[in-house]
Amino acid sequence: MDHTQLDAIDVHVHVETDGSGHMSLPEEFLEASAKYFGADHRAPTLPEIADYYRQRRIGAVVFTVDIEGATGHPALSNEYVAQVAAEHSDVLLPFASIDPAKGKAGAARLRRLVTEHGVRGIKFHPSIQDFAPNDGTAYPLLEVAQELGVPALFHTGQTGIGAGMPGGGGIKLGLSNPMLLDEVAVTFPELTIILAHPSFPWQDEALAVATHKPNVYIDLSGWSPKYFPPQLVRYANSLLQDKVLFGSDYPLITPDRWRSDFDKLEMKPAVRQKILKDNAVRVLRLEGENRR
Repeated sequence: MDHTQLDAIDVHVHVETDGSGHMSLPEEFLEASAKYFGADHRAPTLPEIADYYRQRRIGAVVFTVDIEGATGHPALSNEYVAQVAAEHSDVLLPFASIDPAKGKAGAARLRRLVTEHGVRGIKFHPSIQDFAPNDGTAYPLLEVAQELGVPALFHTGQTGIGAGMPGGGGIKLGLSNPMLLDEVAVTFPELTIILAHPSFPWQDEALAVATHKPNVYIDLSGWSPKYFPPQLVRYANSLLQDKVLFGSDYPLITPDRWRSDFDKLEMKPAVRQKILKDNAVRVLRLEGENRR
């Protein structure tokens, strides 16, 4: 990816289908999430995502969510995501998703995905994958990520997935408290950790961890910026201006809507540029890359 040809980089884009009818999550989870966000239930294919972002001169970090261990639902292929991203490398960067329940086999697979398939990071969703970030379940995967220098992106805060379903679809919100990642940041001090989303109802905890731990960042996906908590805006505009990243949560929130509302926030111009692109260039190690 030649970031000099892009105006922004969206670090949080979901791949919900492989184009053959197989979905990343059970249908009832996807419908509950769309209802929660007040969004149409759309599932663009990965080539369609590439075209959409190319038209907007935005790079996109793309990933699925592997919840096979907790639900039995077959995961989308990480190799497929990596292959299509390679075909659209001007705008797409692939992250893997591997259920931590897959243990050492999952860690070996992550190593192959990074070294042989060009994967650039890994995505976790503790609430859906049913693990606590600091319970050791994901540590084999995190050891590989730290060794190979790729980021680990963790969902934090409430999730729309399962919202309104009986028992919330069995999803435990407490597993996505960002404070659980403070211990992970201590155990893996060289691992880049990204806390995904404004972390309702634990926004202050997320800000504290990101301020205290130099290897912890925050992405701003999953919320329209007009709903950001005031302390998040204040920190993003000051103490954490080098550690906050643009993310949309597409297709549930579009980058068009996100950026339109972001433009209305009172942000220093230099900080705005950091959030939209420059911080992601550094975190994703894109400097010097000119691949098309």
